[in-house]
Amino acid sequence: MAQVLRPNTTGSLFATDGKPHPVQDTLLGVTLVLGITALVTAMFHNLHLVSSWTGLVGVITGAYGQFISVTTRERFGLILGLGAAAIGFFLGMAHGGLFGGVVGG
Repeated sequence: MAQVLRPNTTGSLFATDGKPHPVQDTLLGVTLVLGITALVTAMFHNLHLVSSWTGLVGVITGAYGQFISVTTRERFGLILGLGAAAIGFFLGMAHGGLFGGVVGG
């Protein structure tokens, strides 16, 4: 029997369901920006406040975004941003923490 050839869209990495997801897309963008900011600022010892706070907020937004994500595209981007935010957060904590030198001397 002959079978009809159809494009394989179900196994695509960036598969989408064709519906708009404004909340999930906003969380994806915010998580990516915070993750990149935390990762870049973690490379500088004196920017530990920026890297630790942006990393913490990036981890929180990424975790909530994962909780409500719908498509693989959203989950893929959220994992990248979440990983970058976590690395930036941990390096920021190692360099002085969330309040290092500002509160408690």
